[in-house]
Amino acid sequence: MTAIKFDTVVLGAGIVGVCVAVHLQQRDRQVALVDRKPPGNETSFGNAGLIQREGVYPYAFPRGLGALLRYARNQSLDVRYHADALFHAAPFLWRYWRNSDRAKHAEIARSYSTLIEHCVSEHRTLAAAAGASALLRPTGWIKVFRNNAAQDAELRLAEQWHREYGVEFESLDAARLQQAEPDLDKALRGGLRYTQADSVSDPNALVTAYAEYFESLGGRFFTGDANTLRNGWEVTTDAGTINASSVVVALGPWSGVLSSRLGYHLPLGVKRGYHMHYAPRGCAPQSSGARRRKGLSARADGARHPPDDRRRDCVARCAKNADATCRRRTDCTLALSTRQTPRRSTVDGRTALHAGHDARDRAR
Repeated sequence: MTAIKFDTVVLGAGIVGVCVAVHLQQRDRQVALVDRKPPGNETSFGNAGLIQREGVYPYAFPRGLGALLRYARNQSLDVRYHADALFHAAPFLWRYWRNSDRAKHAEIARSYSTLIEHCVSEHRTLAAAAGASALLRPTGWIKVFRNNAAQDAELRLAEQWHREYGVEFESLDAARLQQAEPDLDKALRGGLRYTQADSVSDPNALVTAYAEYFESLGGRFFTGDANTLRNGWEVTTDAGTINASSVVVALGPWSGVLSSRLGYHLPLGVKRGYHMHYAPRGCAPQSSGARRRKGLSARADGARHPPDDRRRDCVARCAKNADATCRRRTDCTLALSTRQTPRRSTVDGRTALHAGHDARDRAR
């Protein structure tokens, strides 16, 4: 059978792959988008629904002795590790720690910020073209705090980001926080509202709309396995073999498997996040209900390892506390349902860009 020819094949139909495919198709490339599932049904399904203009600094590896000792006990809600993975993960963790040095972290941010500063405007443009503007809300998000010291530390960071990269924010004392979000725990000491972020009511629907826009431009989506990619840039799909002169690997946490087979040994690490989905009886910040994301789990075999139900249950027990990201008032009765997805990849401690970043959602 004759191969179907394209200029470029994009492997991975998450938010990154779909956006890349759209932009290439807009530049008069003939593009094929390939995934084993419909667009937006893996990692991009389970994100926090935020497009974060303030996220100019990627998450750094903790360097304070207190934080390192707390994580070493392996009892923290936000990070867990598997002891049998430490030996294999040690080289990556060393590079991550080294690149989290203050000077190196600042250097990374200077490059990272050139992408971040355009994330909201670019998504608004693309959403408008895809007829999906209603899925974006210019509401910002609030990080809340249980003690003044944590709020003061975050305020200093926000002021630094404002000086360096124009990040806008609003500081809320306890009274103003309760006025803005009256259903939150009255014991919270205050919050910081990052005002430039957009929230997404349905991340999967946004990716789906972008993918439909891609097809309206003449691009084609194929169901296929990226791991069938071979030299000459051929990949097998349900519709037959695709051939292209160039390929984009946008497989998120699965990218390392394919790239290593092709001889590219990139220092990729994978974190698994656990997302709790709560179906509402009333209103909710996302159409599928309120989402609660907390806890990262790291293993050497990354995305291939099955989810750890103990992590899910630990997150569920804490979900009743008002320590998550707040985008709007939610007068809801919630019922628990769950979905677990591997999270974003990290390159030498430099978190790869995923539009619609995780919320920085821990109450301090």
